[in-house]
Amino acid sequence: MGYIALNQSSMVLTAKHIKKDFAGINVLRDVSLSARSGDVIALLGQSGSGKSTLLRCLNFLTMPDAGEIALEGNAISIETRKDGHLKRGSKQAIQELRTHAVMVFQQFNLWPHLTVLENVMEAPLYVLKRPKDEVRQEAQALLEQVGLSDKHHQYPSMLSGGQQQRAAIARALAMKPKVILFDEPTSALDPEMVGEVLQVMKELAKLGMTMIIATHEMGFAKEVATQVIFLDKGEIVEQGDPQTVFNTPKSQRFAQFIGAVID
Repeated sequence: MGYIALNQSSMVLTAKHIKKDFAGINVLRDVSLSARSGDVIALLGQSGSGKSTLLRCLNFLTMPDAGEIALEGNAISIETRKDGHLKRGSKQAIQELRTHAVMVFQQFNLWPHLTVLENVMEAPLYVLKRPKDEVRQEAQALLEQVGLSDKHHQYPSMLSGGQQQRAAIARALAMKPKVILFDEPTSALDPEMVGEVLQVMKELAKLGMTMIIATHEMGFAKEVATQVIFLDKGEIVEQGDPQTVFNTPKSQRFAQFIGAVID
């Protein structure tokens, strides 16, 4: 499908010194990360640790209070001006980043009035302004890739949660993204549907898709991730390859966390 990362060493997305406060509470405290082409970064941590906020800051769905985010070296900085207001990159630069760093949400966020096929076609047609016949053909191929070839003309309400999330993944892929941000993609699913979504994500990893994933799925993180980042109270307290961080954690906090969630 054209998602194989040919240059595994190239930097795709970097975030430097990201900070975010809500109502005076430090949700993100000087967080930095980098994703190379083909990386699968698993963001771990308890609810409220800052995982979802970090993801939303990476493509400016939530505006950071400070820091810098760069897509393939094109940086957008956020600074506080003397008057206290935020100074950020241009709307055009932010829109460009969002086009290439797409989000898959916990609650699917499919348009209920559009069929599954129309959902997948919508952004390439109206954001990228691509030819309809070409977009339709690619959308059909993507739905087949995620196991929904027989659901083209159904509406989201007719699908199971797992099917809706797979449709949401196909919708993200339709933008030909450089990186996909997954915000706890299985947490809203019944247990029997989790596996079908994780399998699609595993296949994307094999194809070289760069992904940053907020997740509670420890087994998936250990098997698929190239890098694990553990957030606690808005700070990175553990970071490294899965084998190292799970087998020999450096922080007591992460050791406590994995001890509580892994039998």
